[in-house]
Amino acid sequence: MTAIRLMAALLMLTLWPCAAARSADDAAGLAQFEARIRPLLADKCYPCHSASAGKHKGGLTLDSRPSMLTGGDTGPALVAGEVEKSLMIKAVRYGDPDLRMPPKERLSPEKVADLEAWIRAGAPDPRTQAVIAKPVVDAEAARRHWAYQPLRLVPAPAVRAAAWVAEPSDAFVLNKLEAAGLAPAAPAPRATLLRRLSLDLTGLPPTVEELDAFLTDHSTEALARVVDRLLASPAFGERWARHWLDLARFAESHGFEHDYDRPHAWPYRDFVIQALNQDLPYDRFVSWQLAGDELAPEDNLALAATGFIAAGVWPTQLTKNEVEKARYDALDDMLSTTFTAMLGTTIGCARCHDHKYDPILQQDYYRLLATFTTTVRSEVEREVPDPALAARRATFNAEQGPLDAALTHYAAAELPARLLERTPALRAGAGVWTVLLADFASAGGARFTAQADGSLLASGARAEHDEYTATATTTLSGITAIRLEALADDSLPHHGPGRADNGNFALTSFRLESRSAAGGAWQAVDLGAAQADFEQNGLPARSALAGGGPGWAIDPQFGHDHAICFTLTAPQSAPGGCTLRMVMHFDNNTGHAIGRPRLALCTAPGAAPTTPATLTPALLDLLALAPAQRSVEQTNALLSAFAPLDAGWSALDQAARAHRAQEPKPALVKMMIGTEGLPAIRLHIQGDDFFTQTYLLKRGDPNLKLQPVTPSFWPILMGAGAERWQSTPPQGSRTSYRRRALATWLVDTDKGAGALLARVAVNRVWQHLFGRGLVTTTSDFGLHGAPPSHPELLDHLASSLVHGGWRLKPVIRSLVLSSAYGQSSESTAAAEAADPENALLAHFRRHRLEAESIRDAMLAVGGRLDPTLYGPGTLDSASRRRSIYFTVKRSQAIPFLAVFDLPEPLQGVGERPTTVIAPQALALLNDPQVRGWAAGFAARLSGGSGGSGESGTAAAVKQAYRIALARAPSPIELSDALSFIAHQTTARGGAAAAGAGALALTDYCQVLMCLNEFVYVD
Repeated sequence: MTAIRLMAALLMLTLWPCAAARSADDAAGLAQFEARIRPLLADKCYPCHSASAGKHKGGLTLDSRPSMLTGGDTGPALVAGEVEKSLMIKAVRYGDPDLRMPPKERLSPEKVADLEAWIRAGAPDPRTQAVIAKPVVDAEAARRHWAYQPLRLVPAPAVRAAAWVAEPSDAFVLNKLEAAGLAPAAPAPRATLLRRLSLDLTGLPPTVEELDAFLTDHSTEALARVVDRLLASPAFGERWARHWLDLARFAESHGFEHDYDRPHAWPYRDFVIQALNQDLPYDRFVSWQLAGDELAPEDNLALAATGFIAAGVWPTQLTKNEVEKARYDALDDMLSTTFTAMLGTTIGCARCHDHKYDPILQQDYYRLLATFTTTVRSEVEREVPDPALAARRATFNAEQGPLDAALTHYAAAELPARLLERTPALRAGAGVWTVLLADFASAGGARFTAQADGSLLASGARAEHDEYTATATTTLSGITAIRLEALADDSLPHHGPGRADNGNFALTSFRLESRSAAGGAWQAVDLGAAQADFEQNGLPARSALAGGGPGWAIDPQFGHDHAICFTLTAPQSAPGGCTLRMVMHFDNNTGHAIGRPRLALCTAPGAAPTTPATLTPALLDLLALAPAQRSVEQTNALLSAFAPLDAGWSALDQAARAHRAQEPKPALVKMMIGTEGLPAIRLHIQGDDFFTQTYLLKRGDPNLKLQPVTPSFWPILMGAGAERWQSTPPQGSRTSYRRRALATWLVDTDKGAGALLARVAVNRVWQHLFGRGLVTTTSDFGLHGAPPSHPELLDHLASSLVHGGWRLKPVIRSLVLSSAYGQSSESTAAAEAADPENALLAHFRRHRLEAESIRDAMLAVGGRLDPTLYGPGTLDSASRRRSIYFTVKRSQAIPFLAVFDLPEPLQGVGERPTTVIAPQALALLNDPQVRGWAAGFAARLSGGSGGSGESGTAAAVKQAYRIALARAPSPIELSDALSFIAHQTTARGGAAAAGAGALALTDYCQVLMCLNEFVYVD
């Protein structure tokens, strides 16, 4: 045994240098992975191939070494040490047309070389190690990162071809081109430029009239006039709002497996559209989305803006022990979306550990997270501002005044004499109801409080089923009917008149008994009929009379007084008066008892529940007095009770009330907002809506709380103490002002995050106009994000935004009027060789329209577009409104939009992918709606309904090209079109067949809408 141990020790000593060398190599490989490979994978691969993104396209995930070795549907992505055998390398080299990754943008040769070197070294990856040495971000070095620097007022650089500079941004672009020995492309044809502007700014193609007006306007201001018109169009906000809604992960359902709807989420979408159309300053645009309820609580637009923080997914089925984790998930969603959308910074990594690539410590993350500690989703109802409302109300008041004056005059001049004339009949009980002052008892434990009008208000216990018993003594003789009223009251749910949650009740039976006032046995009183002022469908009054039926109810007429009248089969009397007992059952549904009952008796035949007057015993006593013996108050009480019985007063009152019902009132809108101090939207959730304290969590686990944290900001962008932005809420405030503080820090360009906010904003604008951002990682301006291709230009644009009052439209206007934007998309061999990714912008970058704009453009050329702005959306794919008004249900995307890369609204998306797949072509060819739009397109053409011979068809083809593509067809295109239409006409039965020509033209219009040229911005 000793010899064996000695040999083993000698062997270890022999191998030690090799092991040490291998350890050093491993460390170097791991460092290379952290510095170059992991950021590359996170930026280009994880969005489609990672568990964290919830996507496993092709069955492949790349966020662990084992999963890379296992691979997906096509085999292992990685063979350690074997570059040529690794499918990952084959994909990024773009050698195989069927395997090209990333699909929308080829990796630079340097990045491909990094991947090859890493695989050749054995693909070292710390995700397989038992202990991972955490790289430490040098905070001081990070502070020097270009994105975190103050904005610079950069002067435009000198250029040789100064005549090309139309806008300040052109000098920066041209300076780079000239330094690379390149020249910009020629200007785009005017028609092409008009189509480009229309699609980029409004998402709609130009009309033929707009095209003709521009092409015939040769003034130097022609282009500027077009740009100003497009920026002023309501369609601008509809187009550009979609860009922001992608970042805001906007949706109108909660997500997860049940995906319940959020019917009042759409006002946030309308806020974004209105804000962009009004050119709301960008600093206010973003700060309102965090704290509009604190910054401008009376402004509907500011309240709707807070839908941003409420827009994330939220589980609707939670047990009590799941609530806390879900709450931290929700807080993370609010914070992470704020940082990626507004600051171009990924912060979610710091939930479990210090950020490995950016200077964000875990404690920084949780102090920022504490901003949203008590923030909840809630709903508020607000009046919709209407500038014309005051004028309509003035007209109404002018018409209402004479009607009210006539009624007042009649009540003063005529009604007292009418009362005196009718007093004998009233005292005899003819044609009136007399209130029965009864004592009520509830078998379910409800309490009753007597009201001045003889009714009783129920409160306290609300039993599942209840029985009311009312007893009263009356001296009336010859009683012919008894009435039970159910009166509305503000203390009841939905104002009643029932005690059910929706304000309803259900009277399942009504029984009447009588005995002498002196006592004796109770005798049942037969009730012959029942009628009510209103009956719920399927719950009529007669079923309460029969007993044991469904009962009488009044859904949906909640909040109004109702009554049921029971007719006695024979008049009821007793010498010296009688005592009545009324027993009422409410057994139909849970808690459906009447909330404010009142009983009345009638001695006249033919009584109905709507007989107008109800006189209490006290008023009947007053009738026995001479008019001179009554006080003013007594006289007024009698006149008020008598008035509905007088025909003259009733006619005037009817006219006044009918007109008053037409009083102009403001429209109301209910909106989902993010706020504090209001009831949270609750679903099937056990436990609290929020927790009053946010904790620093070990490894992000709510079960491992370390210590409570107080709100603060990101230290790397704090040029002052936190108190600069924090403030104490005013007395009585229902909100904490934490979000207000975050918003104030966010837009502070001197000491806070404002410079980064501005850089990210203008970079997104550049991306939407030029097809690619100056910083290509549009939502990652961190240490491992791509550096700007034109850093001076980026700062120039950001400074222009800030010093221009944070207004986006002037920045957009300047960019689209630039020579850089107005270039042709034609490239040269020299430019492609020197700058294959066109980062220097030697020509305009063609880019495909988003799914919504493709559909909207088809609706427009088809003459089917409904331009109605704002309001609730729809899931009806046949809607003719712009696609931004589709309801965004997370589990039910509109199929046509989904096939053209509509993003899933689970997290913010800064740049949509652009895929080219067969289902897109199949959708354009086979979708019945596309066919309908093509038919509408064909119907617009002058030659579309039987133009004479080829000349009529040729005219239709030329018109179709101008409508769809803003240009005329070439001779070859015209010849091909005529041949196609002739062939289709013959195939459909020939020229003699009814409608064959029109159908052939529809076929051709559909072909035009399928062209790449139609769906791309050139």
